[in-house]
Amino acid sequence: MQKRLFGSSGLRGVVNKDLTPVLAVKVGLALGTFTNAGRIFVARDTRLSGSTIENALVSGLSACGSKVYCLGVLPTPVLAYLTMKLEADAGVMITASHNPPQYNGIKIFDGNGMAYGEKSQGKIEEIIEHENFMLADWRNLGENIALEDKRGLYLNMVQESVKLESEWHIVVDPGCGATSQIAPAVFRSLKCKVTSINANADGFFPGRSPEPNAESLKPLVKIVRELGADVGVAYDGDGDRTAFLDENGDFVDFDRVLAAYAAYVLKKGEGKTVVTNVEASMCIEKMVEPQGGKVVRTKVGDIYVSEALKRLNAVFGGEPCGAWIHPKFHYCPDGILTSVLLLKALEDEGKSLSEFAAETPAYPVLRANVPCGNEIKYAVVEKAEEILKAHFPYYRQISSVDGVRLTLDDGWVLARASGTEPLVRLTVEGESLKDAKRIMDKAVAVVKEVVEDFEK
Repeated sequence: MQKRLFGSSGLRGVVNKDLTPVLAVKVGLALGTFTNAGRIFVARDTRLSGSTIENALVSGLSACGSKVYCLGVLPTPVLAYLTMKLEADAGVMITASHNPPQYNGIKIFDGNGMAYGEKSQGKIEEIIEHENFMLADWRNLGENIALEDKRGLYLNMVQESVKLESEWHIVVDPGCGATSQIAPAVFRSLKCKVTSINANADGFFPGRSPEPNAESLKPLVKIVRELGADVGVAYDGDGDRTAFLDENGDFVDFDRVLAAYAAYVLKKGEGKTVVTNVEASMCIEKMVEPQGGKVVRTKVGDIYVSEALKRLNAVFGGEPCGAWIHPKFHYCPDGILTSVLLLKALEDEGKSLSEFAAETPAYPVLRANVPCGNEIKYAVVEKAEEILKAHFPYYRQISSVDGVRLTLDDGWVLARASGTEPLVRLTVEGESLKDAKRIMDKAVAVVKEVVEDFEK
C-alpha cells in the first residue's frame, strides 16, 4: 500500500472517492478473516451514506462466515459499550464523527470495547493488501441477525452509575446526529428538564456543523440565554465528543473544563494519573499536580489516550476537543456519559459551570503552519528537535511521542508533522501573550531554516 488506510480515528474519507463500497467490502472481508468469523456488531451514525457503507461491509463479513448483528443508528460510545457488555468479538462503527456530511468512515472496536490500535489496524491493512481473505464455503456463509434494541443496557448503566439531586434545566443539541434520541432520553431519565434542538436525525446536518465548537454553537448560545437554562450540551455527529455552554450561555473552553474535571476526579481520591495528548494546555498540570496527581501525555488521537489509560491504570483521560474517556465505565470517548458526570461534579462541588471552569487558569495559545513537503516533513521535525533544544537550552522537559514538545519555564512549544497535509504544525502556549509570541517567533524561524536546508 502506498498509504495507510487507517489513522488514529479509523478509516475515514469522502464517500465514493476515498471510501467506496468496494473498499468497505474489503474491510469486512479482512475483519471477518482477522476475527476468524466471529460475532460482529455494526452500527452507524445518521450520514446519508451510512446504509450503503454498512451493506457493503456486512457483505464482506458474511462472506467470511461472520455472524453480523446490525444495531442501526447509535452513538459510537454506545456501540463500543454494547460490544463489551454483550461479549461480541468486534464492533464496527460507520461514522466520520465531526467531519462534514460528505465524509464517512469505519472504526473498529475489539471485544473489550476499545478501538483497534496501530497493531490490529495494521493486520487489517495487511490482509487487504495481500487479499488473504478466508472465504467461507457456500454452505457456511454468515448470517445477518436482527438484534432487539439494546440501547436500554446503556441507559441502565448511566442511571445506575449517576444519581442527580437537582432538577437541571439542560438544552441538548445533538446536531441531527446519532445522539438525537438517546441523549435527551438519558437526561430525562435522570429527572432533568430537557429542551432539545437539532434532535431529528438527518445526514445533511441542516442545523449546524457536526463539529460542536464556539462558532457552530452560536444558535445554542441564544437559546440557553433566552431560556435561562443551567447548561447547554452539544455533541458531534457520532456522540464521542461533547461541548458545553455555561449558565450564561458562554462557550466553555475545552482545555479548562477538561482540567477542572481532572482535578475533581483526583480530589475524590479515585486515582493519581490523568492522561491527555501533547496538544493539551499546561493548565491541566496546573490543576492536577496540586492534587498530588500526574499528567501523562500521548500522541494526538483518542486511541492513544485509551491505550495509556489501560496500560497505566489511570483514572481519567481526554483530549481538548471534548473527547473524554472514563475507564471506570469503558474505554471509548463518551459524550453523553461525560455530560452527565460533569453535572454530578457540579452538584458535588456546589458550583455553576462557569464557577467550576473559572478555577482553571487560562493561557494564550498560538498556532502556525510551516509549508513542508510530505516527503521531508517527518525528517524536518526530527532535525528541528536538536535546533530547538539549542534555542531553548533551559527547557525543563522534552517529549517525542508525537513530534517534539519542549516544556519551558514560561510555556511550551510543539512541532509535529501534519498527518494529512504538507505542513509542519507549530503550537505554542505561554504564561503571557508576550511569552507565547517570543516562543513562536523562535520556533517558526527554526523550522523554516530546517525546511530550507532540506530543500537545497
